[in-house]
Amino acid sequence: MIHYTLYLKNPQSHYIDVELMIDTILSSTLELQLPAWRPGRYEIGNFAKNIKKVEVFDETGLPLIYTKTTKDLWLIQTNNSKVIKVTYSYFTNEINAGSCYADSTQLYVNPVHLCMYVPDRMKEQHVIKLDIPDTYKIACSLPANNKTLTAQSFDELADSPFMASVYLQSDFYIIEGIKFWIHFNGECKPDFTKIKSDFIKFTQAQLNFWEDFPVTEYHFLFQVLPFKFYHGVEHQKSTVIAIGPGYGLNKGKVYEEVLGVSSHELFHTWNIKYIRPVEMLPYDFTKENYARTGYVYEGFTTYYGDVMLLSSGVFTNEQYFETLQERLLKHFHNYGRFNLSVADSSWETWLDGYVSGAPYRKTSIYDEGNLIAFMLDVKIMQQTQNKKGLKHLCRALYANFGKKNKGYTEQDIINLCEEVSGISFEGFFKNYVYGTEDFSIPLTECFSYLGIDMQRLKSVTISESVFGFKTIDNGYNRKVSLVAPRSPAWHAGLSVGDEILAVNNYTLKNDFNEWMFYFKEEKICLSLSSNSTLKTIFLTIEDQENSFFDHYKLRLNDPVSANFSSWVILNS
Repeated sequence: MIHYTLYLKNPQSHYIDVELMIDTILSSTLELQLPAWRPGRYEIGNFAKNIKKVEVFDETGLPLIYTKTTKDLWLIQTNNSKVIKVTYSYFTNEINAGSCYADSTQLYVNPVHLCMYVPDRMKEQHVIKLDIPDTYKIACSLPANNKTLTAQSFDELADSPFMASVYLQSDFYIIEGIKFWIHFNGECKPDFTKIKSDFIKFTQAQLNFWEDFPVTEYHFLFQVLPFKFYHGVEHQKSTVIAIGPGYGLNKGKVYEEVLGVSSHELFHTWNIKYIRPVEMLPYDFTKENYARTGYVYEGFTTYYGDVMLLSSGVFTNEQYFETLQERLLKHFHNYGRFNLSVADSSWETWLDGYVSGAPYRKTSIYDEGNLIAFMLDVKIMQQTQNKKGLKHLCRALYANFGKKNKGYTEQDIINLCEEVSGISFEGFFKNYVYGTEDFSIPLTECFSYLGIDMQRLKSVTISESVFGFKTIDNGYNRKVSLVAPRSPAWHAGLSVGDEILAVNNYTLKNDFNEWMFYFKEEKICLSLSSNSTLKTIFLTIEDQENSFFDHYKLRLNDPVSANFSSWVILNS
């Protein structure tokens, strides 16, 4: 058995103190590994950078010698000790859905961050004892007994985050004998009646979709923050979702985000926690687990997370279209789609998948994967007279791979598409998954089949539609976030990161768009701070017919469209 004790000796320092006890040691040396990444975020995390003051002792309390052989691997000279104790501190100063955090109000831990493990003893029981106040309540998918959590293996421990706080608010609902817990930590007043009503609907839809649930209990763990935030991470029997602001939890956009991310993460229980690409079964915590199928494990999940809200009646058609419009916007505004395919971008997530990175370099496994899933779904429907869809491919993945603990390959996805539809998908995958062909035509065809009109509208923001650059707030001023290739802004020398200080010599006071609209028919002079150097550029309209960064509006042409109704029913 591997035994950890976590202490909060000085919570305000944000350090968690760890004591690790390892018994039944039979060798003269012992390796201790700290994970280099966490499942759900496909990039190296380098958690070892947060480790302070590692000390090792034998059973009598005498110190043992160790060396660090890699960035996150420690080699201990056991000196024939049968039991050793390892102590260290882990720094936690960031709070999101995949981090650790400690202060005077809570202990929040993703064990994959801070639990060292013995590589050849990962299948043993791993136990965590929490040295926390008696007033703290614990939320976790692991069984808890008197502040002690027990996992049957390191893989289970690594995939079992927990929260401990006096402020936890919890409730649950039961479907088909499965208990689903909802926990909120942070300043908020959850309307559990409303929340449970909607959660029951989309949960039931997902159980119907897959036809069973691989675990007997599930936990939604919410970190509620006082500012705008949106982030979720999937786990085998739970999810952590960071959301904010807390005062908006029960209404409007924040509540829609709660529903959207919760449905998405629940769908992951099947798609990536049980149905995994061969490259990630089992996980190798020591290095990158490169895979080109991110469009499946994130794209399909993004697609169905929203579709399940529609088919269950939680979202209206209009609410669902709004989510899909956002995906269309992100896709068509991302010029990286012409550089790297979604399959290649999946591989590249390990380099910069979660930051903007170099402009025009890569695409998104979430956004492009969502649209690929949509197109596959509709194309399979077309070929089967609306009798089958992507759902049947997903069920086959679950039956043939997930339930058999077998990883799927890239070719398996293509083969299953062809088995379900009865036609070849070679051209589709070549062009849109492994290639960089424009999605416009196949998307339009799929929308048309369902009776949906995709309208392309000019952006009302002059800087976007006429001159080809996007901006974000930067105090009173604006900062350039993207420049369309071969646009007037591109030719004028505007760069990502430039700070716009004035338009035609009028300094900005949060009124950039107003001044741009006012001078839209004239030659425009932008005063910039570019790499801390003052610069002036001039913008002129080069082509009255050309427009950049268009927006997209979806609407149902026929409220009783048979194909649209079949699509919704098929995915319920």
